[in-house]
Amino acid sequence: MNIDEIKPVIFGILRGIAPESDPSTLDPDENIRQALDIDSFDALNFFVRINDTFGISVPESDYGQLNTMSEILGYLSNRME
Repeated sequence: MNIDEIKPVIFGILRGIAPESDPSTLDPDENIRQALDIDSFDALNFFVRINDTFGISVPESDYGQLNTMSEILGYLSNRME
């Protein structure tokens, strides 16, 4: 999958976690947790859903590196190659 294919899936996951939000309006370098008011429990659910959807396990040590859409898309696309 390329970034253009991954992005709508990520938007769907984020809408499931923060249904009142519109992730498509986020700036690529905007902190998603702050912008969408996602708490640590929802963030954990986000990474679990990434694993379930893409089959990519994100180690807890990487969570702090994945704050923006750009970081998340780059991380996932690198692991899908």
